[in-house]
Amino acid sequence: MSLDLGSLEILGAASVGQPGQRRFCLYVQSRRGSAIIWMEKEQLNRLSLTLDQVLAQLTEGQVLRTEAQAGARPAPAGLPSDFLSAPEYDLRSSQMALTYDERDESFTFTVTPVEIILEQEQEQEEPQLLIQEDEAISFQFSQQQAQELAGTINVLMTGGRPVCPLCGTPLDGGPHACVKQNGYHEIVQVIEEEDEEE
Repeated sequence: MSLDLGSLEILGAASVGQPGQRRFCLYVQSRRGSAIIWMEKEQLNRLSLTLDQVLAQLTEGQVLRTEAQAGARPAPAGLPSDFLSAPEYDLRSSQMALTYDERDESFTFTVTPVEIILEQEQEQEEPQLLIQEDEAISFQFSQQQAQELAGTINVLMTGGRPVCPLCGTPLDGGPHACVKQNGYHEIVQVIEEEDEEE
């Protein structure tokens, strides 16, 4: 049976590990329980971008994403120790859904874990995905919480390894072969179908 944690008291994002080997998560807590939701870096970044876009629309441009700022970058937040010790729910995100309720002015986020099944007995090498809808977790949060979460995720995304400003590839301190400086050019071809004369 899926679980609804209700309105959140705590909503945050964090990374665990060293740059290049970090794991990313959302951590949430309400009166109904707490959970850690592990996700890929790109999933977390997509959530941040989506929240920023929705907030910009809802506030008619009064809340906009900060892409760059002068001075030293802030350090990314760590995971609170009480969440590391024993969260009531610990799952890996696979399917995510974000909705907004205009009446309550709140977001609802639903995470559905997916299990990867490898069947060794059969000749079929492709893994099968099992969507575990009965283990889905959903929760609600406010516009203010959404804005704070998007900002936190943005700090996390920029707090790891530096990236090439042209291609976005993480830089490890060694030589970097940037595809955009090495004759890279995206080819776009537009083909218009001609109307056949009858």
